[in-house]
Amino acid sequence: MDLLLKISIVLLVGIIGGKVAGIFKLPNVSGYLVAGLFLGPSFFKFIGGDDLNTFSVINELALAAIAFNIGSEFVIKDMLKLGKSIVVITLMEVIGAIFIVFSVMYYLFNQPFAFSIVIASMSAATAPAATLLVMRQYKAHGPLTKTILPVVALDDVFGIMAFGIAMSLAKISIGKQQYSVLQMFSEPIIEISGSLLLGLILGGLLVIIAKKSTGRDNLQAITLVTIGIATGLSKILGLSSLLACIMMGTILVNYLHKSKRVFDSINDFITPVYILFFTLAGASLNLSTFKTVGLMGIAYVFARAGGKMLGAFLGGKSVKADPMITKNLGLALLPQGGISIGLIVLVRQQLPEYAVTISTIIMFSVLIYEVSGPVFAKIAIQRAGEIDGLDKIKENQKKAKNNSKNVKLSSNSDYMNVQNIE
Repeated sequence: MDLLLKISIVLLVGIIGGKVAGIFKLPNVSGYLVAGLFLGPSFFKFIGGDDLNTFSVINELALAAIAFNIGSEFVIKDMLKLGKSIVVITLMEVIGAIFIVFSVMYYLFNQPFAFSIVIASMSAATAPAATLLVMRQYKAHGPLTKTILPVVALDDVFGIMAFGIAMSLAKISIGKQQYSVLQMFSEPIIEISGSLLLGLILGGLLVIIAKKSTGRDNLQAITLVTIGIATGLSKILGLSSLLACIMMGTILVNYLHKSKRVFDSINDFITPVYILFFTLAGASLNLSTFKTVGLMGIAYVFARAGGKMLGAFLGGKSVKADPMITKNLGLALLPQGGISIGLIVLVRQQLPEYAVTISTIIMFSVLIYEVSGPVFAKIAIQRAGEIDGLDKIKENQKKAKNNSKNVKLSSNSDYMNVQNIE
């Protein structure tokens, strides 16, 4: 079938899935994923493995744009207020997930140390895409919403570090490689530092160009070019494109006065790409994994969720965060995908003896979390009372503006009365 026709059909099916989800009061993202599931190997087989490879550029662009948008949440003046609490909460939820998943695999299922520590480290990262789109769909704003994206971004940093250290420990435990403590920590640190440095350089260049750019179309094009360069160079250099794009967005929002016009230009263009991304993500899932994953896969799903929620709760309590953050943040951190799927490739290369089992469990958890994660994210922001928060802010601003006008009119009227008396 013609490639353009196939992309158009996938996009149409995704749009329909989003509309159906809306009827049932579910997030659009869940509709895209379920619609994609019907296109994949589990049902109509319209999308195969070769198609997913062909469409990989769509996935890369969507993830890069999502990461770039996450960077816009790292406003330095806000982060200075929340900085310590964000780091503590993120660290606690990452440790919570790793600790509980490792304990379940190693002690309950008697799995080898290497297997347990690697799959536990892969439970740390959160896929930001679904949560971000749910927040945008419901125009969420408030303490919880302002906490979620920075936590998710740091979550990925800690997740990459945890995986690098876990992989080193796994190789040592099975006698595959002799690692010094310095090597164990240096490899993930080099990857993270390199990614952030690349994002810093490209973000600085984008700021300079955006200041001189006046036309919206040119601004949109140059921003997409910069995002593309960041993604491509990251792949060539073995860096994280997500971290590079997050850093680009962070530099832009802090050093460009009217940065909103840049982010808006990307968001206006990227919506169909997001629909394609999630519909294709659904098409890549295979229900046959239910047959092979067994009790261990189900235990992994519950252990990861329990670890994330417990860690976020304890982290929130320890920094005396807003009760709405403490109670609900864990629910918004469940989606898994992106980074975890990418890490499977490294497991296949470096620990082939555990690759099949680990990849099956991870793909099973992605299936569960990607479909249910957006629903839990909606529940979290609903319980926090932050749905339509952006609309409420606009209404308050409008009221404040009207009040100031009324005060002005009242003052003028009083002045005229005094004049008449005189």
